[in-house]
Amino acid sequence: MDALIMTLQLILGLSILVSLHEFGHFITAKWFKMRVEKFYLFFDFLFPIPSLLNFALFKKKVGDTEYGLGWFPLGGYVSIAGMIDETQDADKLAKTPEPWEFRAKPAWQRLIVMLGGVIVNIITGVVIFIALTYSNGENFISKNELNKNGIVALEIGQQVGLKTGDKILKVNGKDYTSFADLRSPDVLLGENSSYTVLRNGKELEVKIPSNIIEKLSDKKAAFIEPISAFKIAEVVAPEPGDPQAELLPAYPAGLRVGDFVTGVNQQPIHFYHELRDALKKESGNPIKMAISRNGKVDTLQMTVNKEGKIGIFPELLIKIDHKDYSFGESVGIGTGRAFSVITDNIRGFKKIATGDVSASKALSGPIGIAQMFGGTWDWTRFWMLTGLLSMALAFMNILPIPALDGGHAIFLIYEMITGKPASEKVLERAQQIGMMILLALMAYTFGNDIFKAIF
Repeated sequence: MDALIMTLQLILGLSILVSLHEFGHFITAKWFKMRVEKFYLFFDFLFPIPSLLNFALFKKKVGDTEYGLGWFPLGGYVSIAGMIDETQDADKLAKTPEPWEFRAKPAWQRLIVMLGGVIVNIITGVVIFIALTYSNGENFISKNELNKNGIVALEIGQQVGLKTGDKILKVNGKDYTSFADLRSPDVLLGENSSYTVLRNGKELEVKIPSNIIEKLSDKKAAFIEPISAFKIAEVVAPEPGDPQAELLPAYPAGLRVGDFVTGVNQQPIHFYHELRDALKKESGNPIKMAISRNGKVDTLQMTVNKEGKIGIFPELLIKIDHKDYSFGESVGIGTGRAFSVITDNIRGFKKIATGDVSASKALSGPIGIAQMFGGTWDWTRFWMLTGLLSMALAFMNILPIPALDGGHAIFLIYEMITGKPASEKVLERAQQIGMMILLALMAYTFGNDIFKAIF
């Protein structure tokens, strides 16, 4: 069921974005009185071979345009008369151009049409981020709240030189507002990032390595978290006769929601990381757990499973602040957040180019994106990820790769500068090369997703 929900969210999100992207091309082509022959969500042919398995699940012609739903659930397209793209080749354009064809229009008009999809994706992303900012505001752990007890340095945190109990005073030499700032792109994608920490009454600087994002891309990697008191939020109850019941010893032992754990084997427990460390230390061993329930103390006995777990989920008792934003504030903040997706992508590609991050860790395909949506339907998360994808799609489509909008734009800019267009055969060849690049990238990301899911 989780996989189905992930898949449905991915299909819905991409369907919205692809439809709007293609609408950007459609509306600008109509604006300049170009004939749009097809407007399809999904492909009605075997991508990228237009002549193979050519049929639609639904189609209806209105005026000069055929609107349809293709059978191959990957993207979508607009077919504009007189334009060389994945739906037609140069041989079909040997005749003198008609006034309503793409190729008959001035280069600046064709450039606007090619950029129409990217523009609409950017507008969509900005609108989503503004709406989320205005409707949800912001929940955060303040710097003051964080530094009451400091941070827990997990595996990656320890590797970079942090220690549990450190209080982080500055980020990159500047003051900060919330715990989220410690994991911001300025830190994780920066070149000379650092924390100023207070440790044992002394201030010192901890350098963040330039390849930190590579380390954190591992799904099992853990960096830092707040030190926090806790209570039991959920106890997983094994089903009767479940052969794996020994992996969930907490419920049979008597631990319940709302309990406070105060000790393990006479070791006092105040914070959640202390309980986690104590259970890991006692993996596979019997323990005595001291608890407090409604003001009364008790001791429970259980055997920790070999993974150092007992089948519970905590509620961290740390203050979460909330801030609402006016519509005007939301416009500024939401727009900034939307465009930061593009700048972060640029910095990410730079990290790949310099070798700080491997492409296998940085790039994800449909499987990886679906996993980001999660196995439960959360509309806030859905729209957040859809907004991120909208800005990411805008960035990817503007790259100067033939077959992408950016590749078409390069040829049009060349025509505007030189006063003469590239030959139709050159455009067709570039289109074919671009499709090969995109297919290779698709195959790589699919394979990479499968590899990461397995290993």
